[in-house]
This record gives sequence, C-alpha cells and structure tokens, in this order.
Amino acid sequence: MIELKVDGMTCTSCAAHVKEALEKLPGITEAAVAYPEGRARVTADLGADRERMLAAIAALGYRAAFDEVATELGAGGTAATDKGASRLHIAVIGSGGAAMAAALKAVEQGARVTLIERGTLGGTCVNVGCVPSKIMIRAAHIAHLRRGSPFDGGIGASAPRIERRALLAQQQARVDELRQAKYEGILESTPAITVLRGEARFRNSHSLTVKLGGGGELAVAFDRCLIATGASPAIPPIPGLMETPYWTSTEALASDAIPPRLAVIGSSVVALELAQAFARFGSKVTILARNTLFFREDPAIGEAIAAAFHAEGIEVLEHTQASRVAYVGEEFVLTTQRGELRADKLLVATGRAPNTGSLALDAAGVAVNGHGAIVIDTGMRTSAADIYAAGDCTDQPQFVYVAAAAGTRAAINMSGGEAVLDLSAMPAVVFTDPQVATVGLSEAEARLQDVETDSRTLSLDNVPRALANFDTRGFIKLVAEAGSGRLLGVQAVSPEAGELIQTAVLAIRARMTVKDLAGQLFPYLTMVEGLKLAAQTFNKDVKQLSCCAG
Repeated sequence: MIELKVDGMTCTSCAAHVKEALEKLPGITEAAVAYPEGRARVTADLGADRERMLAAIAALGYRAAFDEVATELGAGGTAATDKGASRLHIAVIGSGGAAMAAALKAVEQGARVTLIERGTLGGTCVNVGCVPSKIMIRAAHIAHLRRGSPFDGGIGASAPRIERRALLAQQQARVDELRQAKYEGILESTPAITVLRGEARFRNSHSLTVKLGGGGELAVAFDRCLIATGASPAIPPIPGLMETPYWTSTEALASDAIPPRLAVIGSSVVALELAQAFARFGSKVTILARNTLFFREDPAIGEAIAAAFHAEGIEVLEHTQASRVAYVGEEFVLTTQRGELRADKLLVATGRAPNTGSLALDAAGVAVNGHGAIVIDTGMRTSAADIYAAGDCTDQPQFVYVAAAAGTRAAINMSGGEAVLDLSAMPAVVFTDPQVATVGLSEAEARLQDVETDSRTLSLDNVPRALANFDTRGFIKLVAEAGSGRLLGVQAVSPEAGELIQTAVLAIRARMTVKDLAGQLFPYLTMVEGLKLAAQTFNKDVKQLSCCAG
C-alpha cells in the first residue's frame, strides 16, 4: 500500500478526480482518496512509477507527497520491495531531439525517466525550426519554378497565386502530425517515462524544483540528469529594436501573410533560407549583412549564394549594419551607413542563444562559457558529476542530428557506459537554392591546424547532371592533405548539395584519398558524381574525358 498526502482538495469531486487520474496509471489497481483527510491510498504493482503518481495529481492542480510506503507480504511470505524505486532514475530537462533520444535510450538501458517540459513537447526542430522551415522553403521553390525555369521555351510559365493561409495550414498540419507521431505518442506509450509539465531549476547537484504549469511546485530527486533545454533566437542590441514588432524565425514561419517589403538582419543559415523563401513568395527582400554572407565559411560559398540571390532580385547589402531601428506608421525604418531602409516587416536572424538562464546551474555546479552555453566533454559530461547536457544549450554545433546523437550517447554514459561523440566528419546543409553543404576542414581551418593542403574546385558546368538540368550554378571543392592526398574536407554549392554530402562524410570517415575517391563507381547523371569528377581533377583534365569516363 502506498499512501500520499494530497493538499488542495476542497470537495468529494476533487477526490473523485484524483482517484480517476491515479487509476489510469500503469501498475495501479485501485486508489482510495479521502477528501476530509487529504489522503490517497494506492494499491499498486511493485514497479509502479511514483513520480508519475505525483505528476498525475499535480496536473489536476493539487500538491502531493508520499507519506508512507507500506510493504505487503508476497505469496511466499517474504517482504516485497519497490522495484521501481531501485531503478536508476534519470531526469531529463527538455523534450526536443536530444531529450527524446536520451530518454528512450535510458529506458532501453533499464532506467526510469522523468522528462520535464515547460512548453510544447518536441522542442525547436519539429515545432518552429527544421520541419516548418523546410516545408515553407519547398513550397517557395515550387512557386519559383512555376514562375520561371530553364525549360520555359517548351513549358509555359505562369505567375503563381500564393495563398499563404492555405500553405500555413498545410505546414502546421504536418508539424502537428509529426509532433504527435514522434514525440507525444511515443511518450504516452512508454510507461517508464513520466512527463512533468513545468519549468525546472536545480536545488542542488541531485535534485530539481519543478514549477508546475498548473500551479505549485514539485521536488524531483535524481541519480543522473540530462540538460537538453535547447536555444532561442538571439537578439542584437540595436537601439530601438526592442520597441518594435520585429520577427524572429518563429514569427516569420507562423505568419499568414507575405509582406510586400521584408528587411532581414543576418547573414547565415536561418536568415538566408527564410529571405529567399519570402522573396520567392513575392516579397521585395533586402538583407543586411554585418560582414559577407557565410563569412565563417570558404569565401567562395558566400560569393556563390550572393550571386544567386542577386539573380533572383534579392538585395544583399554586405558590410552593412543597422545603427537604429524604429517603427513609425506601421513601417520599419532602419538607419544604416548607406542611409535609411524602410520595410513592412523586419526579420532578425542573428544566431541562437542557449536556454540556460533560468536553470540555476550554479546551485548544481554546472559551468557555462561566456555565451551561456553549457561546457561539455565528448561524453556529454558537464563540470558536475552525474549531470550531463546535450543539444543547442551546450557548446556543440547547433544541429538537431548532433543533438540526438549526443542525447543517445549521454544516456549510455549516464547508465555506466563510455560513449563519445566524434564530430570530425560532421555534415552541415543550408537549404537555400542552390544549397550549401560542407563537411570536414576548409583550407583556412586546415591552415589553423598547421596542415598543408592541396585543393581543387570543380565548376558545375563540368557535371553532366547539372548540364542536363540546365542549371550549372555553384561548385564542388575538395580539400586534401598535401602529399598523402587524404580527403580532409568538402564544400559544395549546388542544387541538392545536401544529397551528395553524406558520400563525402563516409569518404572522410574511411580516410580515403582523392585517388581512392576518383576510382569509385558513381552512377551517371547524378549530382554526387560531381565528387568523383572533382577528385579526378587532381591528376586529370576532366574537360578531356568522355561523359562517363571511369
């Protein structure tokens, strides 16, 4: 028999609701709840999850605490034990890619998990990031092709009518579907995971306080904890900006209208993906880049994307900053060194900041860097024993597949394993058109590591698939180690570059040389064949080869 004290009940109906909630939980056969006494007596299987009992009561707006755990004699006359309490208990803060991967792996390892989420289940990627943005980008690509393509001489083009509200409804329906299938549904069907809806903060290195969404607080003790709280849009300190109704990517993706004029502050992934999408839907887009586009990457990447944007009528103002932003008469006014820029909407996409400020990390001894990101090692361990972190709240690259891989490895390590995350061949894709895809080292990064390189760049007018598509925008660049020829990195700007980069990842992982790569079989008339051709340029003139020469 498990006994709980329940505070906040005011009538017999309250007691009935508590009883109903408890008896719905796995492992509970009967619950007797007395409103005058403020107590609940629960008959449960040996492995019934106590945290889930507290969470079910807290979800109704009441406060509960265990008063006594009575052990009953088993059939053989020996004392039974609470097996659920003896299992490793892991607390997971967050419910995105890292959190879910960790929670499911931890259960697989035999642990019980309390997952704490203060907002919408699923985190950034499925709700307000990767999924909705790629749907919007794809729709904009279709609109662009209907407006014009290299085949207009034989296929009549026509200006599309953009029904943004209908597109938004389609986009949100798929987001809701994926969130239910990949997050909510899985959590509901996994009894070893208890979900608490509220905001967590550390009390010490082995316990949390959760401020529940329905009111009240709940203490959660843990053996291990994973912090996977993600990141939020970072807002630059531009005078006047905070007093305006600017957009971040979240508001831009949820907008049911296409602004006639859109100004974009930012020069990297989110800024450029959304800038092109809105331009293809009909906005007049102006990008303000503090430096050049993709200034941290190989310079050729930014130059190629800037050229593609200019060809589509997108204005790119490099080395330009807004010194002040005002909102006057439903119009944004941006003051720059080039003069005033006016727009109907303003998108600010200047990076993302880790969500760590409200966690009281000091109380647990968890160290952060100067940007507030949690510092972790290759095993996702923080500076505090038994506390791990993964995903965008850490100092690792902010990609959902990195977060998920880190979460899985963190769960293994929290369960006593020794898994590491190797990011030496990490692919990255930007979904502009043409796409940008990279892996490994650029020439500049190799120089910083004192590695001498030998590089080749292949323009796409040498790739048969690009010629057949009548679209030769971009290039493929291979960076090899001088002398050995070992492949160190690949940078590609091309349509569907994201579909070819994983081949480069595997080649780098296998420590292949460019000679090895050049000798592989690649299917003809595919974009990935460009990797083979680029490798052949190290010792051949590919212009002198037949179209499918080995």
